[in-house]
Amino acid sequence: MRIGIPNARPISHEGIRIEHTVTAGYREGQFVLPGSGILIPMQRSWVTFGLGVLVTIGSSLLGPTDSLAQVIKSGPPTCPAVALTFDLCPVQKGPGYDQPLIDYLVTHHIPATFFMSGNWMAKHEAQVDHLLGTRFFEIGTHGAIHAHLPMHGAEAQRTEMLRPVTFLREHFAHTATLFRPPYGEYDDVTVATANLLGLQFIQWNIESGDPDPTLSAEQILANVAKRAKPGSIIVFHANGKGKYTKQVIEQLTTEVLPKKGLRPMTVSELLSCPLQAHD
Repeated sequence: MRIGIPNARPISHEGIRIEHTVTAGYREGQFVLPGSGILIPMQRSWVTFGLGVLVTIGSSLLGPTDSLAQVIKSGPPTCPAVALTFDLCPVQKGPGYDQPLIDYLVTHHIPATFFMSGNWMAKHEAQVDHLLGTRFFEIGTHGAIHAHLPMHGAEAQRTEMLRPVTFLREHFAHTATLFRPPYGEYDDVTVATANLLGLQFIQWNIESGDPDPTLSAEQILANVAKRAKPGSIIVFHANGKGKYTKQVIEQLTTEVLPKKGLRPMTVSELLSCPLQAHD
């Protein structure tokens, strides 16, 4: 069973339609039914790992201490904030880094979360070091080579997830616990593997569509503005594939979010947000 994000834009390759899932909401620090925020597979399957580990993906919803990895696509709807997230995927042409976007975020002290692929990090160590050194930025991983995880077995998926985590630990003494699957694609094996590795599985509920060359800045902004609400996790790209990403972020942070009474937070801040949204 493949699970992903519904109604994803094919042009960005960031997500696929969700099937056979139930949703869970966020209440008092835990994700519970009903509502939205967490997706947990309903179909029961058994995943056999090369190390001989058997993981059961069950139809029952377990407690927070012994549950399967939770697939998080939004934060608590009571929090008057959103998480601005930026994927750093490898690119074939160009520098692979949107320096003007990063400069804007740094200059205006805008919290953001970056999901870096292993291949991208290997070619951008100076940029990785700079992002890690910015106190209001948060760093997660995005696979090693940006592979389509559901097309691979358990051991290959484990390797794809673990390599960038190991790279950050060995080269930068940084422990990364947030994970976003490449293309937003995952299956039961992906969820179980993330759980075994102790990774927090972060998706999104608003896809900006910023890599889509057919979309104008106005269209991207309108799409995000229309859907932004308390607890939203929004996906953008910081690898230079988004021609209008910086322009959209500028208008989003100076006009749209303030008018909605929302402010940016990192993903971790959003998920632990103690604040209450006001109508």
